[in-house]
Amino acid sequence: MTDRPGHDRRYAIDARKIEQELGWKPLETFETGIRKTVQWYLDNPEWVANVQSGGYRDWVSKQYGS
Repeated sequence: MTDRPGHDRRYAIDARKIEQELGWKPLETFETGIRKTVQWYLDNPEWVANVQSGGYRDWVSKQYGS
């Protein structure tokens, strides 16, 4: 199958320019961020079960209408 023209095959952020020009650095590295993300999912099994079951759709419908 051919890919669409101009499709990025890789998505990444290179923060070096903003660090050099503005002195900004991200608070998290990929490694610390992914660890925190995985830990959040492990700490919130009810939320995960709600998403897996489709129950979150009821909440979205109640909040935003159908």
